[in-house]
Amino acid sequence: PVEVNPAVEKWVQYFTGSGRRYYAKWLGRSTRFRPMMYRELEKAGLPKDLVYLSMIESGYNAHAYSHAAAAGLWQFIPSTARLYKMRVDWWIDDRRDPETSLHAAMNFLGELHTMFGDWRLAWAAYNGGPGRVRRATRDAGSKDFWTLAAGSYLHSETDNYVPKIMAAAIIGKHPERYGFDSGIDFQEELAYDTSKVEGSVSLEVLAECAGTTVSEIKALNPALRRYATPPEGY
Repeated sequence: PVEVNPAVEKWVQYFTGSGRRYYAKWLGRSTRFRPMMYRELEKAGLPKDLVYLSMIESGYNAHAYSHAAAAGLWQFIPSTARLYKMRVDWWIDDRRDPETSLHAAMNFLGELHTMFGDWRLAWAAYNGGPGRVRRATRDAGSKDFWTLAAGSYLHSETDNYVPKIMAAAIIGKHPERYGFDSGIDFQEELAYDTSKVEGSVSLEVLAECAGTTVSEIKALNPALRRYATPPEGY
């Protein structure tokens, strides 16, 4: 659902005003990750507009890291990441892997939507936690997100989170209408082949074997936390 009301309009004005430079940067990165996201979301029967949740979470930065220790394109904290079968240890942080984290986010969002029956509440739960949203609907005697946001049932961050996603989607569907038709540094779509590496091998050796650079190997494998693959292979 995308609605237009004062809460959403406030964020449209921000992204086209003082926050324009941020939105322009996110838009530039979007072309790297969105094609893969669209394909997988469509395959799973989920709304393709969920890409805007990732935009608000991380600005499409696979290395984004928050003060709450959330990481990656979909900003998982370690405990939730492990719940969705993502590896987070000294060697690997799957939260930074675009494909692995996308599938975890799809599972999580799908469960939240099943739980609440409404995407607005599912997004609110993704941000503030399902327990808090359940209590909020009970205390307010309402399952309408805007009713919850008008009261003191949720954190202000969550009150703003849902309209922020809608504002990002409104601009993202027609960026040229909002002046984002020039000066955007669009990144190339993420494309790669996969190859199994046995044992712990330095990225320097892998780069040499693949005829590329260490920085390119790092960029294509953001989940690797060290300059080598883990002992059990990768």
